[in-house]
Amino acid sequence: MRTIVYADGGCDPNPGPGGWGVVIQAPEGTVELCGGETQSTNNRMELTAAIRALEHFPEGAAIEMRCDSQYVVKSVTEWIRGWKLKGWRTTTGPVKNVELMQRLDELAARRDVRWVWVKGHAGEAGNERADRLAAQGRRQALGLPPRPDIAPARAPASTPAAAAPATAASAEPAPRGTSIPVDGALGLRLSRAAKQAGTTPQAYADEVLRLALDLGPEGLALLRDAKARKAPAA
Repeated sequence: MRTIVYADGGCDPNPGPGGWGVVIQAPEGTVELCGGETQSTNNRMELTAAIRALEHFPEGAAIEMRCDSQYVVKSVTEWIRGWKLKGWRTTTGPVKNVELMQRLDELAARRDVRWVWVKGHAGEAGNERADRLAAQGRRQALGLPPRPDIAPARAPASTPAAAAPATAASAEPAPRGTSIPVDGALGLRLSRAAKQAGTTPQAYADEVLRLALDLGPEGLALLRDAKARKAPAA
């Protein structure tokens, strides 16, 4: 039996602040996840929603992924195979959002996923709820308070979402702290910097965050000004 999952994402405006939402209709009860970024695109948020949904499940899980994005569904079911054969290139150049496409491909390959396109804003309850969660994720990214009518429901304690660290703002807050989403480009920079420092991305991110908190807003502003003064003239 496949677990039904709805994933949705978007920006307002596009490009601009974005959010993603996921509704997992698990046997133990519904699990809802959401998150966002201050600057993104509709397609990136749609891809992120599908990625975060798949990350919730262990390898081998049977899932029916319902998305209202033709871009996401066709990428996985029709286009990715050809892109991979061409070195992640299309006939016109590099694949757009390639790091997200590669992550989605990696996750889908290790799970039994049936991809289903559903028409957006057509009254399908799971899709409508995922859309509202995406709006909540966008508000979260902007630092706005949650709206009671779209706040995520609590995840059942026995679900994987409650047992594993959250990758973004989820229904049940992680007990050890706040999870901060990192977009693809920033994640790549973080990985490279951690490799140069001889540590893990998580350890490097923790150290950077501690330093930023110790410096405070004024200290960070001084560092940015110093860096700008040292930068060569264009």
